[in-house]
Amino acid sequence: MRYIFATLMLITNLSLVAQAPLSREYELKAIFLYNFAQFVEWPPTAFSNSEAPLVIGVIGKNPFGARLKDIVSGEKVNGREVTVQYYDNVQDIGTCHILFINLSEANKREQVLELLKGRNILTVSDVSGFPAEGGMIRLFTRNNKIRFEVNLEASRAAELVISSKLLRLADIFTSSKNN
Repeated sequence: MRYIFATLMLITNLSLVAQAPLSREYELKAIFLYNFAQFVEWPPTAFSNSEAPLVIGVIGKNPFGARLKDIVSGEKVNGREVTVQYYDNVQDIGTCHILFINLSEANKREQVLELLKGRNILTVSDVSGFPAEGGMIRLFTRNNKIRFEVNLEASRAAELVISSKLLRLADIFTSSKNN
């Protein structure tokens, strides 16, 4: 039932209530993180074996509280258990498939993204300009709805395949150097 609810939220782009507390916004963003796992394909080498879990990580301050762990508890994506890890710094990141980067300083985000180059990690943040920095998905609010912007160039460089079903709902980032 939780899977159906989460998928419906992603597809219908459930509206936020204008006076909703910040925690409600991050509860919805946590659901988006879980849903991204269902619409992204990682290369087989991203997992140590066929039974290895899919890891959602958070670096920086945890804005989700216990909600992210609650959402993924007992869930599987493509037969893999979904787990959550929290990191204080980029050097602590071992196996990770989706990383929510909650760092306010641009130089720290850029350092994390630079150190993750060549790894099959879907990077997500809600900081303005994140795709221009090389991040893959930026979550944002428009007209009281959670939306997302995808940097296809960055996801392809990490050998990640994002489903066309997800891309239909996204704003696609294009760098100015390609225009």
